[in-house]
Amino acid sequence: MKARVYKSTGSWYWLKDEAGRFCRGRIKGVLKIGGITSTNPVAVGDWVVIEEEDVVAGTVLISSIDDRHNYITRTSPHRKAQHHIIASNLDQAILFATIREPRTSQGFIDRFLISAEAYHIPAILVFNKADVYREKDLEKYAEWEDMYQEIGYTVLLVSTKTGQGIDAVKTLLNNRTTLLSGHSGVGKSSFINAVFPGFQLKTQEVSDWSGKGLHTTTFAEMFDLPEGGSIIDTPGIRELGLVDFSRQELSHYFPEMRALLQECQFNNCLHQNEPGCAIKQAVNDGRIHVDRYVSYCTLLEEIRK
Repeated sequence: MKARVYKSTGSWYWLKDEAGRFCRGRIKGVLKIGGITSTNPVAVGDWVVIEEEDVVAGTVLISSIDDRHNYITRTSPHRKAQHHIIASNLDQAILFATIREPRTSQGFIDRFLISAEAYHIPAILVFNKADVYREKDLEKYAEWEDMYQEIGYTVLLVSTKTGQGIDAVKTLLNNRTTLLSGHSGVGKSSFINAVFPGFQLKTQEVSDWSGKGLHTTTFAEMFDLPEGGSIIDTPGIRELGLVDFSRQELSHYFPEMRALLQECQFNNCLHQNEPGCAIKQAVNDGRIHVDRYVSYCTLLEEIRK
């Protein structure tokens, strides 16, 4: 029988089978040596084949994993050179960001967008906490909104406290499997509670002494939405490193650069010091935002190291 993974707690998984019944399962021993390179062999969103283990306890064994349509990863918290699958089989991913309390950096945003691009997952940027933004914060939001919308991303400004923009985000969720991600404290759980009060997820304020969010979601978990579709809530991410990216392919995951790659003089151009570079010319002409180019160069150096 087929089932979908709704929650992973490390050794046990909560699954929903094709008949709509929830059950608890664990990996069959032979599955652990299946050549899977991520630190978690089974991820939320996976479709798996299950077999009954204990009728009384209602537990099952996961005997195989269906091929994933796509997935999104991060560096493993414990093994920096390996990747951890955040979730799989996604229709889209929403990054919750904030200009302040806590501040989301452009570097973090770009890493997320690159990961989504690499695995062919449409990405949406939602800036929360509009109710606390000062004039300079709104100016920064407007700058980022223009920059990211210009290259094709949907960007929304919302407030889970006042309800501003919430209906627009809710509409985007209909009949889709959506990953919700972002730093701790940006308001993912508050958003879920605002849109779907029945969930009543635990929320927590940003730490006063550090200005950083406090972890409230321990494990990734999928929830079915009343009007169709599902959301996957993920633990707050402090860092989002890129694993298995080469320097030569990085520019392919910047949409504004990808459109110009064929115009570079050299097909292995890294868009730094090479002559006849269409990317550098586009930056000089203002067709590529200089902040995005700086972000690209920073990531290029990180991959080199």
